[in-house]
Formats: sequence, structure tokens, C-alpha cells
Amino acid sequence: MTSPATLLETRGLALRAGPRTLVRGLDWRVAAGERWCVLGPNGSGKTTLLHTLAALRPPAEGQVHWCTRAASDWPPEEAARFRGLLPQQLHDPFAALAIDVVLLGRHPHRPRGASGFWEDNDDRTIAEAALQAVDAHELSLRDVTTLSGGERQRVAIAALLAQQTTLMLLDEPTAHLDLRHQAQVLQHLRTATADGRAAIVALHDLAHAARWATHVLLLDGSGNVRCGPAREVMDEASLSQAFGVRVRRIDVDGACHFAID
Repeated sequence: MTSPATLLETRGLALRAGPRTLVRGLDWRVAAGERWCVLGPNGSGKTTLLHTLAALRPPAEGQVHWCTRAASDWPPEEAARFRGLLPQQLHDPFAALAIDVVLLGRHPHRPRGASGFWEDNDDRTIAEAALQAVDAHELSLRDVTTLSGGERQRVAIAALLAQQTTLMLLDEPTAHLDLRHQAQVLQHLRTATADGRAAIVALHDLAHAARWATHVLLLDGSGNVRCGPAREVMDEASLSQAFGVRVRRIDVDGACHFAID
């Protein structure tokens, strides 16, 4: 059997924030079809890691490769078609319709030229389907500056889905979402990775991570990283050490729950 293609690889990756080392010497591989959760306490480097993987900031040491080629060597247009990032914080400096915000995700796929920057009917169909996937189709003609936090988050996720990238990086995508939409978004990401793509998602909810992720990367904020299959990494000792509090794992009817003592 042929092994899944490697979509992302880090070699000796180190990340720093001022005098603090967040990640030290990380050799890591993400393959097609995998769903990774990045876990760790506040300030441990989850956002910094995602931005570095997206080639939006340079590592302190080491390299990030996409499909065996250094991420820094990719032309911007190719990079935008390969990887997409949902940031943790969203800023809307001016009014815009939700459908137009989602259509921004289609710009990397448009041909360059006098009329190439404008979306066509296929782009609009893809954008509308992305809104439908996150239960936000009724928001398409709403001004994004008038949306609630959860509504705006679903529009942002739709924009990422419309971008149709091979590698999806999401920083706390379930923030501001109610329980139904949290489950819906994670299920859609599960489906999206089944066709040879991969997702790397920063989460705070341990139960969501255990149920959704195939693999976990756990940061402790001191440079130490543990990564591998979700069940192996999310043991009580590792979680307790990373979060600085005793974490108990409870398995009930095949579902994972976590309690803090």
C-alpha cells in the first residue's frame, strides 16, 4: 500500500517569543487525510506555530516544507491555493456583504488579467455552498459588521472552505460557536480531509480534540512538544504536565471526557 503524501514537514523547527522558547527542535510530518489538533495552555505558542506553518512569519530556527519544497520558496499565488489560514481574531475595517467576504477565498483561483480578478458563476456557486456547509446561507446578504460573533465566525470558516486549499490551518474555529455549530464545523472538516487534504486546528476543548483528531501536537509553553496519534498523546500524565493541573481522562461508551481535579 502506498503511504499518504506528505503535505507538510518541519525540520528542526524552533519558535521563540522574546526570551521564551515556545517550540524546540520539532521534526514533524503531516500526511494527506490527517486531522491534527494543536493543544496547549494560553501563551504556549499555538497561534505562533500556525502562522509559521502558513509561512506568514519565519521560524527562529529550522524549516517548514510543503510537499517537499520549502514554504518560503512558493510564489504567493501558489501558496494561497495550497494552504489557507483561519486566524483567531477577525477585523472588519469597513462594511461588506457576507457573500463578498466568502468570495475573497476564490481570488487565488482566478486567472490574472483585465477581467480575471472578478469572480464568475462557478466561484459564486462554490461560495454559496461553503456558506450552506456552515449553516450561514441566510447571512449571505448581511453586512458582516452587523453579525454576532458566532455568525461572523461561520462566515470566516466559509471563506476558508471556499478557498479549497489542500492544507487547512484553523486557529480556534469553534470560538463563539454554539454546540450545534461547533459539531457541524468539525464534522465538515472531517469530511474535507477525506479527499486527500489535511487540517491542523488549534482547540481548547479536550473532548472535541479527542473525538475529532486523528493526531495531536501538544505544547507546554516551555519548548517541549509531543506529537503523534491522538489517543497516545492525550494521556493523563502528558495533559496534566502541559496544562499544569491534574487532568483525568474518562472513557464512557466509546466517548472521551476529561475532568480537572
